[in-house]
Amino acid sequence: MNRYSPHRRIDHWIRTHPGRVDIITGSLVTLLCVPTGMALGFQYNLTFGIGLTLISVAQTVPLMVRRRRPWAATLVIAAAHILQLGFGGVFLPSQISVPIMIYTMAVFGKRWQSFVTLGLGILGAVLATGLIFSAVPQGPGLTFDSLISFVGLSLVVLVSWTFGDLARTRRLAYQSLADRAKRLEQERQYERDLAASDERNHIAREMHDIVAHSLSVIITQADGARYAAAQDPQIAIDTLKTVSDTGRTSLREMRRLLGVLRTDEAAENRPLPTLTDIPDLVASYETSGLSVSSYSEGTARRALPAGAELTAYRCVQESLTNVLKHAGPNAHANVILSWQSRGLLISVEDNGRGAGALTHEGTGQGLRGMCERVALYDGTASAGPKTGGGFAVSVFIPYSED
Repeated sequence: MNRYSPHRRIDHWIRTHPGRVDIITGSLVTLLCVPTGMALGFQYNLTFGIGLTLISVAQTVPLMVRRRRPWAATLVIAAAHILQLGFGGVFLPSQISVPIMIYTMAVFGKRWQSFVTLGLGILGAVLATGLIFSAVPQGPGLTFDSLISFVGLSLVVLVSWTFGDLARTRRLAYQSLADRAKRLEQERQYERDLAASDERNHIAREMHDIVAHSLSVIITQADGARYAAAQDPQIAIDTLKTVSDTGRTSLREMRRLLGVLRTDEAAENRPLPTLTDIPDLVASYETSGLSVSSYSEGTARRALPAGAELTAYRCVQESLTNVLKHAGPNAHANVILSWQSRGLLISVEDNGRGAGALTHEGTGQGLRGMCERVALYDGTASAGPKTGGGFAVSVFIPYSED
């Protein structure tokens, strides 16, 4: 409710429209002070009246641009007060512009301009006191009245400057906090963008691994079933069962993966594949008609993180999928898991004829995603055609040392 109260609306408008506020304020001061200056001047003669009128205008009109052009407004007002000294120390209501501009320069002016304005104000107090008491009969030296006049005028100048300097300090502190809050918000947005980008890359890698593997198996099995149906219907039935099982497994993986994108439904808590699932993975490719040999060498010095084991599983899956798609008929693949002192070395080689056209720098997303996965665990990955024919993939995943 306070947000929509009249005084808060007025305060918000004043803060967001400083130029309009200065124009309104300067206009009001001009309309109130200039007629009084005219009346005082025309009591003497026409020249005196015109002079005081022009001086009153010069002392008040610059207030309309006091925040947009503070230094220029200060110089004009100071010049007008110097000219006023030639009119015998007449006091004008427009002299209220002095404390206003001293305050303004202390808040919005440069630091040196603020101190110069303060010095001009003190100098003006001295000159005004001397001019006022110059026509009063007095003995030599300062009188009590002149001292009181100087102290009073100086206090007006000092109080105006002090309040302006305090307002300047508060304004700079507020601006610093606002800049810091903006910077923190930008950093948070940058971190959110990075997290979203990482998550998109992770999901893209997972979807590629799942879809590429499943579709490769389904296409291979479907082609085999089509050719085998004419000779042996039973083979076609068994092949279609493999296609159905592969499709269901892929569907479960996709549901699990897409579950992380939902906020209104609980994601499926199905365990992610690990190294112990690689034999089942190899068996699924053998069912698809690919000849695969799997070996394991050495003993693990320590367990790999769950994410690293998933990476190893996906690397084997991607490599065998590429063999199935590109190696051609009668291809044979060797999968070797070699435990070394520093980590796990995975080698997948085949003797196919079509894999030589596939390179790591190519447009294939699978090998690129595999390298990105391995890099997350400070590992290395290489892929390319062998000298004697076929294709080789080598992946090394180091232990995660504390």
